[in-house]
Amino acid sequence: MKIKKEYCVLVAVILALALYLIMHNPDRTHYTLPQIPTVAKKDLSKIEISRKEISIVLNKTDNRWRIAPQGYPADPDKVKRILDVLVNLSLTALVSEAKDYDRYDLDSDKKISVRAWAGDRLIRDFELGKTAMSHRHTFVKITNHKSIYHAEGNFKSKFEDSVEDLRDKTVLSFEKSEIHEIDITKDRQSVVFSLKPVPTEYSADKKTETEDTPTHEEKTVWQDADGKEADESKLNRLLTTLSNLRCEKYLNNGKKSDFTGPICTVHLKGLQEYALSIFPKTEKGDKDYPAISSMNDYPFALSGQKADNIMKSPGELLKIPDKT
Repeated sequence: MKIKKEYCVLVAVILALALYLIMHNPDRTHYTLPQIPTVAKKDLSKIEISRKEISIVLNKTDNRWRIAPQGYPADPDKVKRILDVLVNLSLTALVSEAKDYDRYDLDSDKKISVRAWAGDRLIRDFELGKTAMSHRHTFVKITNHKSIYHAEGNFKSKFEDSVEDLRDKTVLSFEKSEIHEIDITKDRQSVVFSLKPVPTEYSADKKTETEDTPTHEEKTVWQDADGKEADESKLNRLLTTLSNLRCEKYLNNGKKSDFTGPICTVHLKGLQEYALSIFPKTEKGDKDYPAISSMNDYPFALSGQKADNIMKSPGELLKIPDKT
């Protein structure tokens, strides 16, 4: 009987201890995370990114994001990464209610303020701090709220670009296969290469089934006006460089019309016409070349390596005759 009584007491103690642990678990969540309104990427129309003494505004016009007030086209890939963060923003945990903003880089000198609109509706309004030690979260604060939260993802760097960084650096873009004429001028020498069909004999191992089977087939080759054949590999490398040409930076000290006397020009004909002009370096020690393009409204700088790959003399592009 005594053993049974002791057993009941022991069970009661265990149940009381379990109940205490449940009721006083320090890991229990006693707060509610702010609700982040859902938004579709296509509905976002304006983004404002502000940090100490810098404010950048992106506006979507005709399905193209531009940097205000100048109207510079924004880099599509960088804008996409920003939009992904805005659409998928998710708070995962409360970090602090102590207003210790300096500790999380959320003080006025270090924070990045982000606002985004869908039409006239302000749909995102938060502040970015530093990345958490896990590198899987970013400290954020919802504007007009005192608390600091973990947001899922390491994304602060996506909002740290300058206007120059956010500009679309693509200055020439086309499909290589559409080009059928290349006009190059360098050192006062010009040449025009065109894709022309030329007959070629069937190889010896091809059997003719009837007497009416043709003995020739056609292929296209690059030739100049005199019928001289171009080095196809060199022209293909040139077209590869030009087909997705990106500049190093934009030149903000002049207009396209201010640039005259190019040292090299390239005109291309395809579904439309394209043109690129490269000019002498401004200073002796410069690494980049000033340039303008028919597909861009602003003068820009090309790296020395890219410019050298483009600036080929007409003779360099001709096929070397076979001496055998």
